[in-house]
Amino acid sequence: MLIINAACAPTQMVTGTLRKPIPASEVVIYSVAPPNFEQIAVLSASAKTAFAVGGQKSIDKVVKRLTMQAAKLGANGLILEDFSDEQSLSLGAGVGSDSYTRNGSISLGGGGFIGVFKKTGNGRAIYVPRD
Repeated sequence: MLIINAACAPTQMVTGTLRKPIPASEVVIYSVAPPNFEQIAVLSASAKTAFAVGGQKSIDKVVKRLTMQAAKLGANGLILEDFSDEQSLSLGAGVGSDSYTRNGSISLGGGGFIGVFKKTGNGRAIYVPRD
């Protein structure tokens, strides 16, 4: 169950020649590097979720953010490199109550926990020459 999904500031390190920005829809995503390309930048993006690690929805948001960064740099390709999860915050609380009578006692207690998880993805923005 997700209730929070916040953006974290993307990071980038330019390592090659920037080009004119293109629409994000034109960026091709690669899981393995193509045979011929020029690297433009190393990218990182993340997404935060509450209660759970986030799964595929978090991965999709991170990939979308990486793709948007690549497009702004003029990259027509994005090589996905790795994804990681980190619990960045956890909060807990508990309450209890005791009731005593001359015949005995009753104790009740309860607690709760919320965790905030951060999914981070890294990739390389690349330019692939078109034949």
